[in-house]
Amino acid sequence: MSAPALHELQFVPASEFKRRSATAVDDAHLRQSFRGAMDFLIGKRAAQFPDPAALERQRALAEQIRQYSLARLPDLLEQLERTLTDNGVNVHWAENAEDANRIIIDIAQRHATRLMVKGKSMVSEEVELNHALAAVGIEALESDMGEYIVQLDGEKPSHIIMPAIHKTKQQIARLFADKVPGVAYTESVDELIGIGRAVLREKFMSAEIGLSGVNFAVAETGTLCLVENEGNGRMCTTVPDVHIAITGIEKVVEKLEHVPPLFGLLTRSATGQAITTYFNLITGPRRPGEKDGPREMHLVLVDNGRTQAYRDQQLRSTLQCIRCGACMNHCPVYTRIGGHAYGTTYPGPIGEIVSPHMLGLNATHVLPTASTLCGACGEVCPVKIPIPELLVRLRVEGQHDAHPGRPPLRGQGAAKSALVDAVWAGWAALYTRPALYRAFGWLATRFRALTPSQQAGWTFSRTPMKPAARTLHEMMAARRRR
Repeated sequence: MSAPALHELQFVPASEFKRRSATAVDDAHLRQSFRGAMDFLIGKRAAQFPDPAALERQRALAEQIRQYSLARLPDLLEQLERTLTDNGVNVHWAENAEDANRIIIDIAQRHATRLMVKGKSMVSEEVELNHALAAVGIEALESDMGEYIVQLDGEKPSHIIMPAIHKTKQQIARLFADKVPGVAYTESVDELIGIGRAVLREKFMSAEIGLSGVNFAVAETGTLCLVENEGNGRMCTTVPDVHIAITGIEKVVEKLEHVPPLFGLLTRSATGQAITTYFNLITGPRRPGEKDGPREMHLVLVDNGRTQAYRDQQLRSTLQCIRCGACMNHCPVYTRIGGHAYGTTYPGPIGEIVSPHMLGLNATHVLPTASTLCGACGEVCPVKIPIPELLVRLRVEGQHDAHPGRPPLRGQGAAKSALVDAVWAGWAALYTRPALYRAFGWLATRFRALTPSQQAGWTFSRTPMKPAARTLHEMMAARRRR
């Protein structure tokens, strides 16, 4: 099989979001596909939580666990490093995407690596590891079936749990027939899965390094927890001689007993499953006498803007996320435009509050505005992240300079506009000066015929605003005279 197409995939600038979302809205097929998929996932999740009171108790417990872990994050990270080191794991710290890629490339080059097989890892997508590896001649092959499909087509995932949810079986069938040598066109889902598995099985056996993500890292025991359904995560972490795990610094919890409440909510919120097919607990490389497992193991802990969120008490709740995708499935905006319109690794509501810390508000200030603030995302979040409140906060930070006593955000004030400031200054002057307000009212009513038919964004989906023939004060005065 030829290597998957590798295109330069960077986030889409904020200026492109409106164009891409408009294109997505005009794509009736895409909207129909997403609507059906999201309705299916919403139904499966609802079936897993028949008792609202029990669900709220579970959400409250999960929120407390995540807040407790974040409150002790610096200490837990140091404890995790000690226990992992004692377990024979090499721990690396990456401040940004460049650091993470450099660390992994160094490990790969020390082992003369030609092929790396990857389990599902959103952090590796976040740092664009595949393209960094390709630049130095190392093939990185995604082994999660959805990730494999989008990589084969040169795309980014459109959903953090189901990367290829935007594709139909006909599109996948054509993709396999075009890109996988010796494969005939078939729309049989079982045959398509079999084709993918056959390709990947061969790669597992020949790869020098396997890479995985981490769902939870337990500081007390040095255990890395990996949630999956396909078994590819287990293959990546046991068959190659070297295993590299990569994760964000926020994924740490203190004790193993903190994992089951989070795991139970993660699987049911993400895919509507009571439990996933595989739940891997990894505590180190192969030990003497063991017959499988890697001979060498590494963990790369990535910051990449997370400490910016952490240092602000309100924004810290962003880091509670367990990457279930429930907020996306319930979001009326995401379900209409899909993940690619956002142009970032993490789309939907969670991406709107995470991406500004990773990429800066100068590149992402438009994303927090891509929300109706209906509150659905906050209502379904299993760890009770107040997403609507954080969206409002980031909208404010995008428009204003740093507040005294509050740590500034990277790119703060990027959405600030001299025209908008002037409009609001004029509005304030008008509404705080009675004489000026009355004069404006008189002029607006007498010259209402000159009201423009196009009123910026307002008339994209609404009728133009037009002043009444007389002001309220004039109408009340006329009534009194009668």
